[in-house]
Order: sequence, then C-alpha cells, then structure tokens
Amino acid sequence: MPFIKMIFSWWNSATFGTLLTTWTQGAAVGEDAFGNRYYQNKDGSRRWVLYNGTVEASRVPAEWHGWLHHTFAEPPTRAPLRTQVWEMPHQPNLTGTEYALRPEGSLQRSGHRPRATGDYQAWKPE
Repeated sequence: MPFIKMIFSWWNSATFGTLLTTWTQGAAVGEDAFGNRYYQNKDGSRRWVLYNGTVEASRVPAEWHGWLHHTFAEPPTRAPLRTQVWEMPHQPNLTGTEYALRPEGSLQRSGHRPRATGDYQAWKPE
C-alpha cells in the first residue's frame, strides 16, 4: 500500500521520479532534527529535500531553507548557522494537525462560543 500511495500522491512522501533522481544523481548532504534528508546534484546547482513524513515546506528549519535556496553556500552540517540566545527552536506549521491552536469557542475545541461581554457596539448604518 505505501508504494501505491507514493505513485498516486505526492504529499505522503517523495514521488517515484524524485526517488529515482535521488538514487541516480543525488549526493547526500545532511539531515535535520525532524529527520528530513537533504541532497544536491554532483555540481551543486540543484538542491532538494526528502521529507520524513508529510510533505510540508514549513517543516524545513531556517538554516536548511537558506541552503536550499542558495542563500548559504555551505550546508548547516559544514557551516552551522549562529543562533541567538533569544531564538526559539524551529516549529513547523501545526494547522490541520492535532496540535493546532484551538482557542475558546473553536468548533474543534468545544463548539460553544463564550457569550458577548458587551465590550463592543454593533455597527448600524445611518
């Protein structure tokens, strides 16, 4: 079944064409904390990522994003990006997952909206 998913959907993992290109022309460069693997072709002109799980661009940390888009010449495995003490670790977009923010009154949380507190006045056209 995973092979069938790979043939007919690109969002579950790499497509067959991407895997074939990786096997024949790719040179492994590194892996990030999320398990995503990064590759480039022999001359370094093309760079790509094989996601660990769902294909979601927000799962690529900033240092690898910069390398993928040729902002940084060296990958973070050779030239790590200097981080500041106030920076938080990278977190992918959680929208649509069980960890997404569900504020009070959200249909996915309880479905009951809190009563209006009277702190606004409805607009009435003149």
